Amino acid sequence: MDKRTLLAIVLSIAVLFLYQNFFAPQPAKQPAPTQQTAPSGQPAPPAQQTAQAPPAAAPAAVQTAASGRMVAAKAPAQAERDIVVETPLYRAVFTTRGAALKSFQLKQYRTALENDEDLVDIFYRLIGKGKAKPANRTKLVELVHVAQGMPRPLAVHFPDSTLNIPVDGFFEADGTSLNMTRGSEPRKLTFTQTYPGEARIDKVFTFHPDRFNFDLEVRVNNLTAAPLSQNGGITWYQYVDPAAPVDSYGHDGPVSYVAKTIDRPEVAKLETHKVLGPDVSWGGFESKYFIAALIPQNPSLTSFVESKDASNLVGVGLQGPKQTIPPGQPGIFNYSFYLGPKDYSILKALNIGLENAIDFGDWLKWLAMPLLVVLKFLNGYVHNYGIAIIILTILIKILFWPLGNKSYQSMKEMQKLQPKMAALREKYKDDKARLSQESMALYKAHKVNPLGGCLPMLVQIPVFFGLYKALLYAIELRHSPFFWWIQDLSAKDPYYITPLIMGATMFVQQKMTPTSADPMQAKIMLLMPVIFTFMFLNFPSGLVIYWLFNNIISIGQQVYINRQPS
Repeated sequence: MDKRTLLAIVLSIAVLFLYQNFFAPQPAKQPAPTQQTAPSGQPAPPAQQTAQAPPAAAPAAVQTAASGRMVAAKAPAQAERDIVVETPLYRAVFTTRGAALKSFQLKQYRTALENDEDLVDIFYRLIGKGKAKPANRTKLVELVHVAQGMPRPLAVHFPDSTLNIPVDGFFEADGTSLNMTRGSEPRKLTFTQTYPGEARIDKVFTFHPDRFNFDLEVRVNNLTAAPLSQNGGITWYQYVDPAAPVDSYGHDGPVSYVAKTIDRPEVAKLETHKVLGPDVSWGGFESKYFIAALIPQNPSLTSFVESKDASNLVGVGLQGPKQTIPPGQPGIFNYSFYLGPKDYSILKALNIGLENAIDFGDWLKWLAMPLLVVLKFLNGYVHNYGIAIIILTILIKILFWPLGNKSYQSMKEMQKLQPKMAALREKYKDDKARLSQESMALYKAHKVNPLGGCLPMLVQIPVFFGLYKALLYAIELRHSPFFWWIQDLSAKDPYYITPLIMGATMFVQQKMTPTSADPMQAKIMLLMPVIFTFMFLNFPSGLVIYWLFNNIISIGQQVYINRQPS
């Protein structure tokens, strides 16, 4: 392997990763929301814990769109009431004001790990001289983030319609709560709002105890003597604090899948009002691991609307075609929602392309997704993603074992030619073109491929990048423990132990590899373990484990080849 090829490999990897890990902004944990307290001093219910921001009206996209005639008589004002929907997967809190969503907590996911032990605590606990720390009582992941006075998610509006119906009008609910923690049958929750002589609005939610997705049917009953032309829309509102730390590895903001293309605008660059579509498969608001997605019934006739107001309240919504509602008849608008984790298996099963919300990249997803599927399959048997990564490493190594053997054999043959190569460099030190010609003739005469030693690394680089994406964005690895101090395979090793061991194994490999007569190439090879160690310091610990065990197996393979007779 000549020095230019080796230098190109090293620089390619360095350019791609050094910026991201040492110069780009590092991931930062979002600060926990301020916890309000009840008069008694006890924490307020989760539904009352919302982001603190100045009150704001609905974004301009909604305000200006509602240009129809205001209904003659508003529904009577009343005290706002909460309706709790409880399933094994989530706890949702709806409010009678607008029949909107006030809180949506995922029961299986927390904002942080339960226990945050340091290495000393773990050591003393292992030798029986310490006690485990009590649970931190970390909060459940909350998908609703709006401040008091802001419009709430899943509010229905009717832009450019005959009747301008208020977004925040009061509804009557057909129950006080919906407990679905037992049983498997879907259940409905109905909100009703009546404007005498004008219209009656029914919002009928259908929930399933074993799913993160649920449905909404909006019925606009025409109580007038003339046809109504109504255009229904549904909006998800999210307050984004401009002062909050930004995770450089994730995206918190609008996301949509329109015309089979993913669009992820940054909130800071979001326009006041933007319409995408038609052919909207879905759209919503996402974070790195979770998403609130709005799914239309008729994608080809639906538009996706994005907006942001001066207070940084973001609105994303669906807007369908107009319906003409005859007197005494209902007009029906149907929607579906998915509020939950970006779990590839769950999203893929919905069959609407929602799995594209996982940011694997346009090209690397074809490697990342199969690797993730294999990891999940292995984890189903070993019940530890760290062990699953090690098994995957072994399987990949077996797959490329013949190529590795040829590579190490090629390096041995190259070592035998080093004296002749040194003589050529001395003879043609002033004629680089002739040196290149004579070198290639020497390789050809001895049937040696100068690039043979590079092939295993070149082949592994796509696998490395694919696994990097899978470990960084797959929620299956989020907060997934390995052993001892590694309690989150999607995060970096908090004590940098595995990157240092990985660097040591690379150094051992370097010492076992036949040295080159070229001083420049020898220096580059000597620096590679150092460069890789620094690059891996901030990589997900699961990726470091993959590369570490790959090195260990490679060392064993190289020992085997070196002991074979020439």
